[in-house]
Amino acid sequence: MVEIKRTHYASQLDDRLVGQQVRVGGWIEDVRDIGKLAFLTIRDVTGACQGIVTGDNVQAAVQAPRQSAVVVAGVVQKSKAKDFPVEVKVSEFTVVTRAIHPLPIDPTGRVESAIDKRLDARALDLRTPKVAAIFRLRSAGLEVIRDTLRAEGFIEVNTPKIIGSASEGGANLFGFDYFGKRKAYLAQSPQLYKEQLTLGLDRVFEIGPYFRAENSHTVRHLTEFTSVDIEAAFLDYEDVMDIVERLVKNVITSFQEKHGADLELAGGKNISVSKIERLTYEQCLEELVKEGEKLQFGDDLSDAALRKLGETHRGFYFIMDWPLKLKPFYIHEQQDNPKLSKSFDLQYGYLELVSGGQRQHNPAKLRSRLSEQGLNPASFEEHLRAFDWGMPPHSGWGLGYDRLMMVLTGSQNVREVVLYPRDTERLTP
Repeated sequence: MVEIKRTHYASQLDDRLVGQQVRVGGWIEDVRDIGKLAFLTIRDVTGACQGIVTGDNVQAAVQAPRQSAVVVAGVVQKSKAKDFPVEVKVSEFTVVTRAIHPLPIDPTGRVESAIDKRLDARALDLRTPKVAAIFRLRSAGLEVIRDTLRAEGFIEVNTPKIIGSASEGGANLFGFDYFGKRKAYLAQSPQLYKEQLTLGLDRVFEIGPYFRAENSHTVRHLTEFTSVDIEAAFLDYEDVMDIVERLVKNVITSFQEKHGADLELAGGKNISVSKIERLTYEQCLEELVKEGEKLQFGDDLSDAALRKLGETHRGFYFIMDWPLKLKPFYIHEQQDNPKLSKSFDLQYGYLELVSGGQRQHNPAKLRSRLSEQGLNPASFEEHLRAFDWGMPPHSGWGLGYDRLMMVLTGSQNVREVVLYPRDTERLTP
């Protein structure tokens, strides 16, 4: 019976192991047949190592298809190869599973494939070092986010993803029949739930999947996406801006200090962690008008306008104090100018990463805002009744984690940073 349990990963093989017996499991990346010898390059999740095969194992090694899963055992010895300081003198060579050729893509990256072809074979695509690095970073970033928010006094929660009505009154919802009794929807955000939770839990956060039936065909839109959401009682909108700024800086610092090799492999950017610039909507409007944009107060900022702003304001920047009419019903107005809201977006160039603000906690004003936006307050009574139980002032935000990863890894398409992306065209694998 073949022993499949590895003793070491490829990256662990070094001079300290010379003379020791090891067992490595991985995939054949290259085979060089030079007669009585064969040199194998074996790649695992940590990197690659070299094996030198002799005797009866040579034929088996040469005949094994590339990308087959193998287990090799042998003694570590010094190597003359420039890429490998040590190698394994193979005494046992076993093909665990043969790869069937032709493979749909080349996971070595030597032959490039279009992203759709790679996504069709995503499991194989993950053997590409750059792709694997992206998803190790994605995992590491979530760990930093959780640590940061827990240190800020937040607790993690899980809210329903199957809901009975529109959470924010929007039309971009996936609906489906619910056991023949009524219509149900997939949640596009945890907004109403997280606000209610501040009544008893004070500070909450959630990391989860959300769904948007938006027929967008861009490199930054998905129909299923991962969002990081927070809500906190007795904090104003500038307080939660500070929190998201600290969080983003912590993720960047962690990537640069603890995951530098993966960041480089992924093609990540060297992003500054200095103070994030804060601009008001009216400042942005003034800048854009000077640049020739035909805008007036109350107009939303188009992609083209945001791209112009991104040319001037490199990196991260906030746009705050948006017109109230551009924001959802739950956003609080400013006391000294009710036409403005206590809201903000965090941008990276033209790309919106975070939207947040201070919430309206007065139930009468909330009902009025619903009516102003053409929404029926009666449809939100389950939510509104919580405001009759002593709703505290509260603020929060939602961060598009896929887009943040897109920025930090230097990816040009959000599908690069999502394992199995869902968009208007893709439902498999």
